[in-house]
Amino acid sequence: MAHFAKLGAGNIIEAVHVVSNNIATSEQAGIDFLNNLYNSRDVWVQTSYNGNIRKNFASVGYTYDQTKDAFIAPKPYASWILNEDT
Repeated sequence: MAHFAKLGAGNIIEAVHVVSNNIATSEQAGIDFLNNLYNSRDVWVQTSYNGNIRKNFASVGYTYDQTKDAFIAPKPYASWILNEDT
């Protein structure tokens, strides 16, 4: 199964949806399927449980950083610093 994160304002993850591998034969095929299903032009980015793409599995409230091509968890404390290696 392929997983796709729906991006909202500020590239904040609003939802994560699952699409069958038979349909999501590529990232774009999965995006097209979801936009057709919901009759929308939402922005979707593929994610994976094992972190093979985009560093972390996307969850609601995470941010997608286009420059790093990574999903970043919200900071639990203001003093925490992002470890860009992971």
